[in-house]
Amino acid sequence: MTEPLRTLVLPPLGSLPLSRADSDRDGEARTSKDLLDLLWASPSTRVLALAGGKAPIEGHALRLARTSELARPAVLVYLGRINEGAADAGERVLLAVLPEEDPALAPAGDWLGLREIAASLDARDAGLFVAAAAVANWHSTHTHCPRCGAGTELRDGGWVRQCPRDQSQHYPRTDPAIIVSVIDDDDRLLLGSAMAWPEDRYSTLAGFVEPGESLEAAVIREVGEESGIEIESPEYLGSQPWPFPASLMLGFTARAVTTDAVPDRDEMRSLRWFTRAELFAEVREGRIAVAGGVSIARALIERWYGGPLDEEPSEARP
Repeated sequence: MTEPLRTLVLPPLGSLPLSRADSDRDGEARTSKDLLDLLWASPSTRVLALAGGKAPIEGHALRLARTSELARPAVLVYLGRINEGAADAGERVLLAVLPEEDPALAPAGDWLGLREIAASLDARDAGLFVAAAAVANWHSTHTHCPRCGAGTELRDGGWVRQCPRDQSQHYPRTDPAIIVSVIDDDDRLLLGSAMAWPEDRYSTLAGFVEPGESLEAAVIREVGEESGIEIESPEYLGSQPWPFPASLMLGFTARAVTTDAVPDRDEMRSLRWFTRAELFAEVREGRIAVAGGVSIARALIERWYGGPLDEEPSEARP
């Protein structure tokens, strides 16, 4: 049996909102014969419905339905088994991808996306929602065989799509991306405003890892491409899935060797170095906005800052 994630040693960034989980993915069961049919027929099976990336919410929790409450959709995925210790421990959970929100499961206003509700969810619901969002995104864009164009069929509890013509199997993709807090010798933090964002929004630098590239090399390359700054000593701090649609964000910090920041004007509009006092003042006064609380970028910023950004910086902070 897979070890519950709650037993893992946390990385330096701690427990990130979208990295939490309290269920067993139960991968060994995925190849069981007629697994989805058996689970759909079981009255104890719980169902996480997802429509357009939104799930039904009750209070600050996912509303996990019973199979009797909805019609069986075309896409079902076995998400796993709820860990011991919970009131519903041992129950198995299916993802049901619906074409539209079902008012029988929740009123229209109670269907929310992962970004909207993640910070309020407990570990069990956060883990289920992240996995559901990621695999649902994959199913929506990988309906046909990339080799011959035939429509693919679900296998292995919904975690594989198989081509009926050439029998090739296709698996959910994950796109690794680095994200990095760059700090100079004066202990300032480099933040950038991307071309795709509002002009007042700033965050840490990030980019996708290229084929055949190490994570550390990607950190150095992306910072250099976007800012013209040379860095050294990339240090891994933690990771978080970011299923919008299929990223895994790998967080680093690095020291700046040079400080003359020049935005590439392709991806990055502007770049700025901040002291803690400057960042606190500009965020408090509304002159800039920074990454939201569920993002790994916010965790990287607050690790450098020494605490929450809504608290005035202390002279004692490193």
